[in-house]
Formats: sequence, structure tokens, C-alpha cells
Amino acid sequence: MDQGTKEDYELIAIHDSKNERSLSNRVIKWLEMMDGESPYQISRLQHSLQTATRAEKDGADEETIVCALLHDIGDVISPSNHSQVSAAILKPYINEKNYWIVLHHGLFQGYYWMHHYDEDRDSRDLYKDHPYYQDCVKFCAEWDQKSFDPDYQTKSLEYFIPMIKKIFSRKPNSFV
Repeated sequence: MDQGTKEDYELIAIHDSKNERSLSNRVIKWLEMMDGESPYQISRLQHSLQTATRAEKDGADEETIVCALLHDIGDVISPSNHSQVSAAILKPYINEKNYWIVLHHGLFQGYYWMHHYDEDRDSRDLYKDHPYYQDCVKFCAEWDQKSFDPDYQTKSLEYFIPMIKKIFSRKPNSFV
């Protein structure tokens, strides 16, 4: 890279810009990949759609609905740390609160299952003094953990596509 010219870096910037503009299409394809075999009564895609539908029904804003839809998108890339992957994909386009919730939702969901494996279900309490703690508890309690219901009336992926495109068309932010 130390041999690169300004012209070289301008070509890279053009390429990166095109790549950035197509991110929403890749995200949609990743969601579609989640519509397969699952250990649950519904697919991972249906879980995500159900979570987003619940968020919308509760009056969440569009960004939060998209975060609910994409909170598990990291499963396609790395199930072991899907929360961190999902949060990293969303981070440039969302506010700090939604980023924090997506980043930590995996740990907070542990409240519902960790005790079955002799783990501390209250591990999330490490963050109990964080300003977004209660928001993440609510996200998990009211939307995420409930969204495995095969009988729940869920909106389609097509319904959410304009929201996805709108969020990913934002100018990337750079909060720390």
C-alpha cells in the first residue's frame, strides 16, 4: 500500500462505494439464506420476520424494526458470535442504542436458557447499570424470545425490504 498513488486509492474508493451501495441486496440474500432447516418449529428467517413484526406492532420506529429483523443476520456468517457480527453490519447505519441492543442481545437471551446448562442466567446483569440495559431486556422479553411461534401472523420479507433499503442507504455514521 505504501506504493499506491492517489489514482490507485481513488479506484479503491469507487469500488468500495459500489460495494457499500449494494449492501442492502446482500443483507436481503443473507436473510433468504436463513429460510432453511432449523431446530425450531420455524426457520431462522421466520423468527427474524416475526421479531420485526412484533416490533412494528408495538410501535417501534423504522430503524428499530430493521434491527429486530436483522438481529440474527450474523448467524449466516458466524453462529458462535452472531450478535457481534449482526451489530457490526448494522453499526454504520443505526444509532448507538440500537447498536448496543443488537450487540448484547445474545447474552441477554441467555436469561431464558443458560440455567439449563448450569450457567448463570443473570450474566446480563454485568451491564445492569448501563443506560440501555432495560431496553435490551425489553427487546428480548417482548420480541426476540417470543418469536418462535409457528402460528403467529408474520409479515413477509417483501414487506420489510423498503425499510432495509432505506436504512442501508443512509450515510454511514462513525460513533465509537
